[in-house]
Amino acid sequence: MKTIFTIHAGEFLVGSEIERRIPEANVWLPSKDTGVDLLATNKQSTQVVSLQVKFSRDYRLTTTDQMYGDRLRATGWWKLNRQAIHKSEADLWVFVLLTFAPEYRAFTYKKTQFVLISPRDLEKRLSDFDENADIQFYLWVTSTDKCWATRGLRRDDLTGIADGSYSNNHRDFTQYLNAWSDLKGRLAQAAG
Repeated sequence: MKTIFTIHAGEFLVGSEIERRIPEANVWLPSKDTGVDLLATNKQSTQVVSLQVKFSRDYRLTTTDQMYGDRLRATGWWKLNRQAIHKSEADLWVFVLLTFAPEYRAFTYKKTQFVLISPRDLEKRLSDFDENADIQFYLWVTSTDKCWATRGLRRDDLTGIADGSYSNNHRDFTQYLNAWSDLKGRLAQAAG
C-alpha cells in the first residue's frame, strides 16, 4: 500500500454527499487503483457498494450559458471507453456535474448534481445512441431537474431540452439524477 495518495475533487464531493444524504453509511477509499474510487458500506459493514467516480467541470460558462442561460443547472462532458464500462467492477458509476451560480460565476457546492447509474445500465443506454468504442458523453441538467445525454443532438433538440419540450426515452437520464435512494437501498439490503 502506498502511504501517500490523493483523492480528486469529484471523489471528495461524492463522499461528502453520501455522508450528508445517508448518515448511517461509511465511506472508504481503496488503497490501490482497481477501477473503484470509493466504497460505501452500511454501519455494520455487512453490505458494500463500490463506486466509480467521473468528474466534470461545468460547461455552462461557454456558449451553452449564452444560449440557454438559467434554463440549465449544470452541464458536463466525459470521454468514456466502452470496454472500460463493460469490464467495470464498480456497482455504480457516479457522474459529478459542478454547478456555478450564474449571478456570481462561482462554484455552489449545494447545487452540485450527481448521476448514479450501474455500468450495465450505462452500457445499454449508451449503445442506444452511440456505437463507438470511445464515447464523447455530454450530460445536461435542466433547471426543472431533468437530465439528458446531449452529444450529437441538433440545435433545435438542445433548445427543446432547455425549454422542456424535448422527449427521447433513450437520452433521458432523469431517473439516475441524484438517485441516492438507489445507493441507500443497496446498502440496506444486507441489513434487512
